[in-house]
Amino acid sequence: MYFLSKELYFPPASEASFEGILAVGGDLSTERLLLAYRNGIFPWFEIDEPILWWCPPQRMVVNPSGYKIAKSLRNILNRKIFEVTFNQNFSKVIQHCQSIKRNGQNGTWITDSMIEAYLKLHEMGVAKSVEVWQDNELVGGLYGVDLGTIFCGESMFSKVPNASKVAFVSLIQQLKEANYHLLDCQVHNDHLEKLGAFEISRANYLKILKASL
Repeated sequence: MYFLSKELYFPPASEASFEGILAVGGDLSTERLLLAYRNGIFPWFEIDEPILWWCPPQRMVVNPSGYKIAKSLRNILNRKIFEVTFNQNFSKVIQHCQSIKRNGQNGTWITDSMIEAYLKLHEMGVAKSVEVWQDNELVGGLYGVDLGTIFCGESMFSKVPNASKVAFVSLIQQLKEANYHLLDCQVHNDHLEKLGAFEISRANYLKILKASL
């Protein structure tokens, strides 16, 4: 594990620990965040921890071109009970992702410093959001980092049933239309698996990332 200084540098992803931790420290400057994502690395840490940089051995992804929406979710989309927008309220989306209660979690990894950093990326046109509305209320959404042909999803939230699912598939539909290679969901969880995400090796992910960039 590497301890970062002010130097704008990351060690090779192959140096990551068994769990996927590559480095500790550094900062959340836009320059460092962009360097990280372009090398398959992302920050993930709790409020009382130093900045931890990850490149896990298995990567959870979606291939937009081959994605098939589940019949039950397609029915929800067809009923048009939600309105979906893109990049209309990034700040509210990331704030809701920070504050939403999640089963099995006591707190959030989205610190105030993380919000500040990703707001700067959003101002640069790199960090983007999907908003899901119901009766003019923001009830779900997600945000992430757009690398051009790979979208790195960071977090999503839902205040009513199915809202985050609608955000997820709406993003995939947009990525498919734009011929994106991957939606990067970072690490495995059961919810993402049920939505159709799957794992590939770190080596395979980095190969696709390098070719895409």
